[in-house]
Amino acid sequence: MSLRRAVLNFRDVRPVWAIPDRAVAAIRAAFGAGWEVVCVDAPADGRGDGGAAAPEVVEAMRGAEVYLGFGLPREVLRAALEGPAATLRWAHTGTAGVGSLLHPELAEHGVTLTNSAGTMGPPMAESALAMMLHFARGLDVAVRAQAERRWAADDWAACAPARELGGATLAMVGLGGVGRELAVRARALGMRVLAVRRSGTEGPEGVEVRAGEGALGQVLPHADYLALTLPGTAETRGLIGAAELAALPAGAVVVNVGRGEVLDEDALVDALRSGHLRGAGLDVFATEPLPADSPLWTLPNVLITPHVSATSQRFWERESALIVENVGRYLRGETLVNQVIVARGY
Repeated sequence: MSLRRAVLNFRDVRPVWAIPDRAVAAIRAAFGAGWEVVCVDAPADGRGDGGAAAPEVVEAMRGAEVYLGFGLPREVLRAALEGPAATLRWAHTGTAGVGSLLHPELAEHGVTLTNSAGTMGPPMAESALAMMLHFARGLDVAVRAQAERRWAADDWAACAPARELGGATLAMVGLGGVGRELAVRARALGMRVLAVRRSGTEGPEGVEVRAGEGALGQVLPHADYLALTLPGTAETRGLIGAAELAALPAGAVVVNVGRGEVLDEDALVDALRSGHLRGAGLDVFATEPLPADSPLWTLPNVLITPHVSATSQRFWERESALIVENVGRYLRGETLVNQVIVARGY
């Protein structure tokens, strides 16, 4: 009797993201007898939605039933679906984004796709909160003064850059894993939290949820801080443009840890230059890496991080737990956690 095969493609070139041996052992144990779990040691790339696959991965996928890796390169999919066997049944990506993974072959062959939304929620929420505090407490002013070796106490007295998050209003667009984690942290600091989501009004305790047509317009005028934590889809592309930024109160701060294409960067630059916005904390961009000639690099009220808000030493603690949970569900024929609806795009 031949063994069923699962392939792991998680040996990321970045050490902090590379799967540790303890996680490999836990996943192998979850599959149990009757399974061959192949952990490919060729370098993988989990940046963005995941990179291309090494030839060793493609070869291992021939006849494989399960793929667990960073992203889902088309050549991986084809290797498991070519010919009459079409063995692939479940593919899981160690990324939250799935924009480049929505291949038509998934639906054609009934392949279930899951992602890692939620596993990156805590560090991304903390990154967003750090960006908010950066501007709330005037750390941008402090960093500039430090670079000039200038004791800048008068800057605080003159322009009062320091505020308190307590009592301020945070509006979040997106209430998935990241949004929920950010909401809990913001509420703990005494913030009023408004959230816009695609449908449904359920949210964490104390969060005021708005949904449906007109929801965004309802929250923007109240937002001292606007956090974008939603995925990039056809519906969300360009969602925040000049009109939406103008609807924010003067002195508002925009934070984007979701997807760069959600925010009109030209409109953002205009709003920052005009002084309408206090600042912007950006981890994601329409084009990555951010081009050297982008004005965002030189604006004094912009904080840039290079799409690293999810980085954490604890990623594999949560990721392996998610995979082990889903392996059990898969073997029992149950619905998987974080199942992606391909037609919806997330």
